[in-house]
Amino acid sequence: MATSGNKSEPTRPLTDPYEDKEGNLRAFAPLSPKGNNTRGRVAVPPMKIVPVIVVAGIMGSNLRANTNPADEQNEELKPGEAAWRPPNGIDEGMAEAKKWKARSPAVRQKILDPNTLEVDPDGAITLGMPDANFVWNEKIAKERGWGEIHTSSYATLLTTLQQNLNTTYWSVWGNPTLEANWSLLNQFDRAKWGIKKEGIGAALSDEEMKKFARFHYPVYAFGYNWLKSNEVSAEALKTRIESIIAYWKGRQRECSSVLLVTHSMGGLVARACAKKIPAKIAGVIHGVMPALGAPACYRRLSCGTETSSPSNSLIDNVKAEKFAQIAGQTTAETTPVLSTAAGPLELLPNHLYPIPWLFAEIKSTQKNEVIALPVDDPYDLYADFSAWYRMIDPALADPAKEFDGTVEQTIRAAVAQAKKFHVEVLGDYYHPNTFVFYADDTTKLSFGTCKWVPLAKSPNFSVSELFAAKPHSYVVGGGRNVETEKGVILGLQPAVQDTAGDGTVPARSGAGPGSKVRQVFRTQGYSHQESYVNPAMLSLTLHLIVKLMQEV
Repeated sequence: MATSGNKSEPTRPLTDPYEDKEGNLRAFAPLSPKGNNTRGRVAVPPMKIVPVIVVAGIMGSNLRANTNPADEQNEELKPGEAAWRPPNGIDEGMAEAKKWKARSPAVRQKILDPNTLEVDPDGAITLGMPDANFVWNEKIAKERGWGEIHTSSYATLLTTLQQNLNTTYWSVWGNPTLEANWSLLNQFDRAKWGIKKEGIGAALSDEEMKKFARFHYPVYAFGYNWLKSNEVSAEALKTRIESIIAYWKGRQRECSSVLLVTHSMGGLVARACAKKIPAKIAGVIHGVMPALGAPACYRRLSCGTETSSPSNSLIDNVKAEKFAQIAGQTTAETTPVLSTAAGPLELLPNHLYPIPWLFAEIKSTQKNEVIALPVDDPYDLYADFSAWYRMIDPALADPAKEFDGTVEQTIRAAVAQAKKFHVEVLGDYYHPNTFVFYADDTTKLSFGTCKWVPLAKSPNFSVSELFAAKPHSYVVGGGRNVETEKGVILGLQPAVQDTAGDGTVPARSGAGPGSKVRQVFRTQGYSHQESYVNPAMLSLTLHLIVKLMQEV
């Protein structure tokens, strides 16, 4: 079992232990005086290995310009130059927002061209506490992919897993004693996990912990080109899993499967991958996954990225505004990047999302009326370029003139790929050993629906006239003008967030897996991007990993 040594005698950890090609554990210690009787300590892991792989969400993977001269080259960046590096901290955030705000839609399109980008392994790495087993140096962390994903979002998760999964018991005069962190976990308030102290929430037993401790859990990160289809990313994850298993087998270890811990869209990638190789997946934890899609994606394409929320604090709205400057604050900025990229389109409300979710409001002198806009087949809506409530305006999709008059066909092909991924590749598949958690928080409002609201009252403006209206022009702030057959102009703007969730994924989508998984946890108290920084969700993740391993 994994131990941290006999704490009854003085020891000091030896730095940078490593395993050679034969699987032998090696470490070096400097010479010390004869009077120094402090022993060098290296934790020896179990021979059975279950790697844990953290799969990032959309925009959580670092991207750079292709480095292989044989691959298509980026028109704006030099080979290896960073294309997408989410900022870490306030200073980086301000600088990144200023940089992206100055970039034109055409430049954005050229930089974020999916076919010219690859995963960037050189992002920032945070190592955290210095006394974890076997990975607590930057070289090994980078080899395991930690630099591929956004450190502010995932470093806490990576370090928490690496430290706790591999330090379960310590020896007191030869008797195994549970580490303090695991004892504290058993005392954690289950109400913050949305469950009671019975059933799956029961304290981990000694028997469960001893079975769990028979394995070693090296922690990896997986970044992917989130602009490409999740089908492509799932295949890349499959290749990574097989290479990691082969690595440990090559070092004379027993290794046949991995655990996956996913965030947001990473859950879609992992589900598609697990469907290909279910036997190589020991278990899965999905955090804040948009299982049914998210209307926020429609909103950001058709209106630009939102800069505020009625549930945000003043500081949160400042953060939202800076993120919008990076991601694109107007539809002229978001359309060139997102409209032809299958990955982002696969976050749209899919065929399983409850309808209606798209509405328009009419304000007349007599009454206000909210009507559902036709979304019987969401993929028809996404590829509709003529309706006034269209999501994509082809005239905005190719400012860099990259598609030589074929932009509409390219958009329709990307939408068709999104439909294929939702309906054929993914379907309603979940690995049988899966847990899910999501947020259902009224203080973190999300777009559960999208609604167009008139800027002013419009006397004698009927429902039939609204349906038949045509696009006219855009309005500052994400709105648009529409024109009726009689030549009447009506200004409309997008409504604010309306549904409990995590600020991005609405609760109805997060709860989508339902009975198809072992259990779904309805939780509160964190925003979408910070779900794996939240102490309750970190502790829940540790608890569920032990539960998953009981089935292995």
